[in-house]
Amino acid sequence: MDIAEVSRESRLAPSTLRYYEKLGLIRSIGRKGLRRQYSPKVLNKLNIISLGRVAGLSLNEISTMFDDSDELAIDRILLAQKASDIDLQIKRLEAVRDSLNHVATCPKKSHLDCQSFQKLMKSAKRYLP
Repeated sequence: MDIAEVSRESRLAPSTLRYYEKLGLIRSIGRKGLRRQYSPKVLNKLNIISLGRVAGLSLNEISTMFDDSDELAIDRILLAQKASDIDLQIKRLEAVRDSLNHVATCPKKSHLDCQSFQKLMKSAKRYLP
């Protein structure tokens, strides 16, 4: 597959593919004229890279998910830590959401006089990074 086909199938810009190649995340199998050629297997790898990015993994962390033969070698400890980080982020976002909803609907004239708002402010502080 040439770079244009891979770009179209993966929905990644050719510049992204070249960047991933520069980092060693993917490898071309040669050139046809000036166009890089890739094995069809590269699409699976690009899907895994995209999934890792969605999960918040850095490209360096993603690169550790493949062995020297380009076979998948998932770091389960790293993924468990990322899942834990996401759980904490969800708790933070829920506290922010609850605060915003309360502020939007609080019947008190001053939010600082509202006991519920005071509790929400204190609980939100627990989730600051």
